[in-house]
Amino acid sequence: MAAAGRRGILPRLGLPVASVLLYWGGMALNDAADAELDRVERPERPIPSGRVSRRAAVATAAGLTVAGLAVAGLTGGRSSLAVAAPLAASIWAYDLAAKRGPLGPVVMAACRGLDVLLGAGADGASAAARPAIVMAGHTASVTALARGEVHGTHRAVAAASVAVTAGSAIAAVRPAADAAGLVSWAAALRFAVPAIRAQARAAGTPTAPVVRDATRRGILAMVPLQAALTARAGRPIDAMVLLAIDVLGGMLTRRGAKGREIT
Repeated sequence: MAAAGRRGILPRLGLPVASVLLYWGGMALNDAADAELDRVERPERPIPSGRVSRRAAVATAAGLTVAGLAVAGLTGGRSSLAVAAPLAASIWAYDLAAKRGPLGPVVMAACRGLDVLLGAGADGASAAARPAIVMAGHTASVTALARGEVHGTHRAVAAASVAVTAGSAIAAVRPAADAAGLVSWAAALRFAVPAIRAQARAAGTPTAPVVRDATRRGILAMVPLQAALTARAGRPIDAMVLLAIDVLGGMLTRRGAKGREIT
């Protein structure tokens, strides 16, 4: 929205809701698709543990996907629906077919890039190409790295993620000495520094626990990366709100971790 200069209260309120609904649908479908693997590797998850049936997970995924498409069309019009439809198709294609194949990171990157374009709509896609491509590239890198969360990864994969993170940070910086430029630099550094540290550790020690930490930090880093891209588009206040959400989320995550250690 920031890159395309999109206005209007309905899209600004409704499209984030549509994005969340589609994301949640993908999460439910992911659990259904991974049910057999999770019985072996993650038996505590909802379906293997018996808390949720596989059929219920698929029904939930379908309902959330339809709801996401409906909200996108109702609040963003045909322009947003034209992006939401291939986004939904990419989510289902990833979970049901592409996840474990060689195209998995590419399809997941398409999901993230289309999710960014959902804010711009089909009419603003060209103006929002940079943030969509940057987010897609970072997502592909994190997804490729995440494949080593159980058995470890190759050093080359982790090293490549370092290079992608650095390139993404550079691409997100606003080349201007104004308030938006300063905010973009701050957000880019908050994105890149912790992510690169974790990825560099994975490159040196590509074991499963180290890779899991690098993957987690790569996922959390998406918020400050989006903040940097928002500032680059000339919206420093919106970017600062995103950074505040990122800081608050980090505080809650650390508090939750401490609580689990105590219990």
